[in-house]
Amino acid sequence: MPPTYSIVIPAYNEGARLGATLEKVLAYVRAQGWDAEVIVVNDGSRDNTAEIVRNFAAKDPALRLVENPGNRGKGYSVRNGMLHASGLIVFFSDADLSSPIDEAPKLLHALDDGADIAIGSRWLRAETQTQRQPLYRQLFGRIFNLLLRITLGLRFKDTQCGFKAFKEPAVQVIFPLQKIERWGFDPEILFLAQKFGFQVKEVPVAWGHSGGTRIHPLIDGSRMFLEMLRIRWYDITGKYNGDSTVPALKSGKI
Repeated sequence: MPPTYSIVIPAYNEGARLGATLEKVLAYVRAQGWDAEVIVVNDGSRDNTAEIVRNFAAKDPALRLVENPGNRGKGYSVRNGMLHASGLIVFFSDADLSSPIDEAPKLLHALDDGADIAIGSRWLRAETQTQRQPLYRQLFGRIFNLLLRITLGLRFKDTQCGFKAFKEPAVQVIFPLQKIERWGFDPEILFLAQKFGFQVKEVPVAWGHSGGTRIHPLIDGSRMFLEMLRIRWYDITGKYNGDSTVPALKSGKI
């Protein structure tokens, strides 16, 4: 029988904080009595990330390690983990737990209320932010969000929060079609969710800015804008229509 929950954590050179993260996540899973698996996707780390996961996995069979073929990006890591997951509900969470794992019931409540996908949001209720981003990051986020509304028609307050939950049918439809492998993957999966008629609920969650971010606002912002245009181009040229199993998966026939 598949587990009820899967928790996917993408990780690149996270040796300094991954141990604390796994302690919190595994302790939470045990405390809730969840039938769950925790999957860490190692994105070609050059530090001891994989070793940390193996050491924890030796003591807890709920944890397993998935290795990328080298450094491929966060989007690739999330897709790889989601497609390796077998849970009926699949979360993905940033390795720094900017949104604490104990915020998970908020996403589950949205799924129980009928949503297919629940996405954590830092901006539906800004007072839930325990530590805000620097002002330049906030400005970058506002501009990016406006461009998403114009280009892709995404009306969410926050597409980039790294805490999302999916029912298994949505995972099986969306992630095989995902093509963006780096930072711009969040808008793509939400665009695909809307394209195939999944209900997406945005949920305010506690969130605290974590130092050590690897996003450069100008360089990565430019790349994310180009990826945004690629998403629109993929849709126009039918690149998201090539899988004949999508309608059957959406209807629950397979």
